[in-house]
Amino acid sequence: MGLNMKKYNYTVIFEPAEEGGYVVHVPALPGLVTEGDTLEEAKEMARDAIKCHLLSLLQRNLPIPEDLVNEKPLIAELAVAI
Repeated sequence: MGLNMKKYNYTVIFEPAEEGGYVVHVPALPGLVTEGDTLEEAKEMARDAIKCHLLSLLQRNLPIPEDLVNEKPLIAELAVAI
């Protein structure tokens, strides 16, 4: 990392895709969606997509959003009877 580079951390959600692989969402960056055939590929695609998104914001002098999730997300499966 260069001398003036800042590190940003974002919560990233990896959802298994029906056709295989993973679809990736970043809650703090609405509209940013990517995917990968494997979890490792999905992570790399997410890093690249986040970096490109943030660079685009910086080039337009727009603020960099903070992560929306302050704590580790809790994921649970709930049964609902109707």
